[in-house]
Amino acid sequence: MKHKVVKKQENARQCFACGVDNPMGLKAFFYEMDNEELVAIFQPLQEHQSYPGRLHGGVSAAILDETIGRAVMIREPEMWGVTVELSLKYRRPVPLDVPLKVVGRITKSTRRIFEGTGEILLEDGTVAVEAQGRYLKMSIEKITTKEFIESQEMHLEVSPQDPEEIDF
Repeated sequence: MKHKVVKKQENARQCFACGVDNPMGLKAFFYEMDNEELVAIFQPLQEHQSYPGRLHGGVSAAILDETIGRAVMIREPEMWGVTVELSLKYRRPVPLDVPLKVVGRITKSTRRIFEGTGEILLEDGTVAVEAQGRYLKMSIEKITTKEFIESQEMHLEVSPQDPEEIDF
């Protein structure tokens, strides 16, 4: 099913998940959808492997954690998710060198905590990895330093490849 992209979220320069200047990072881009889900798009590299041709399970955990943790910004743009707990179910091997989609959503939210779920989807839409987590809501000012905030580390990375719709 196709959904409309409502907004693209910012990238960092050195973050493992979204860092556009991190040579070992995933370089994921995050899109807020019209159904209030967040979709990450990335293509894992050989450097992200465990068994030959397979994405390392820890990297799967990292991208799911980032996607679910960022989903809170759809309704609360000033908040970030700081992981309290994360659990995963590995259903299928995740290949390398192919574009992948990660979907995250908020399932419960209170003033200080939120819970969410997410999946890594293979090219054919099959769920390869599922996750659920609990997160503490925090503003960026409480998570990092003033120098980081002023450094322009976080920025909107605009690309002609940014989709207007995503099928998932």
